Amino acid sequence: MWLPADLALLCAALLAAFGNMGRHFVPRISEATREAAYVFLLYALWRLFNVVELHLGGAYQNGRQIWRLERAVGVGSERWLQTHALPHPLVVQFANAYYAIAHVPATIVCLFWLFFRHRRAYRHWRSVLAVTTAISVIMHLVPVAPPRLFPDLGFVDTAVLYHQSVYGNVGAGVSDQFAAMPSIHAAWALLICAAALSVSRSRWRWLAVGHAVLTLLSISITANHWWLDSLAAAALVGAISSVRRRLMPSADSGCSCPQLARRPIVNNGV
Repeated sequence: MWLPADLALLCAALLAAFGNMGRHFVPRISEATREAAYVFLLYALWRLFNVVELHLGGAYQNGRQIWRLERAVGVGSERWLQTHALPHPLVVQFANAYYAIAHVPATIVCLFWLFFRHRRAYRHWRSVLAVTTAISVIMHLVPVAPPRLFPDLGFVDTAVLYHQSVYGNVGAGVSDQFAAMPSIHAAWALLICAAALSVSRSRWRWLAVGHAVLTLLSISITANHWWLDSLAAAALVGAISSVRRRLMPSADSGCSCPQLARRPIVNNGV
């Protein structure tokens, strides 16, 4: 479904070469091209490290431990939400599709929007995205089985039920099925939401909020993540963003013009 890692690396190399060649002639286009190359590179690295199961041992045990921890601290039950959604096939099928399709395009659209409309903010959130994804990939070396692999706990693999699964058998497929903690889907969606709310005053920013809500609902309805996976993702994005703002306070400005950045800005647009 998604662009293979090798083609993404090729696109990154071509875009980087084009951007470097054109930086003295068309600097704006050249900068955009180099940033696109950077995004393709990040995507390729994510695909390379997230394409197959790197580990099996302990995944189910870790998943059960998360289930027990959630019950002990009183976190809401993913099973309750899924049980109420299952009688509504269109809701479940929409959740399956949203989980499988929306996260990468939404992230790319957000990056392009930030780059062209909020350049200084773009650099901050691009860095937060890169560091969040890198740390998540490292954390995924500790395997955690998602709820859908625990039918004995009452969970249903809704994507298999409606023949919408992007996964193959355990140990195969397009992504690591045991890379549940933290949730990359939740991390990217919450990052998009935080970025939109921090730089825009337009009513269109609520689309980012809606995307985050739909993502959190879809990963639970489809039983692809535990609640704690999303909470860990939120904590990770918040911590990384806070640390970067402390290290580089100038990244707080959504204005790419130093002269205007010192003045109050009234932004009526997106």
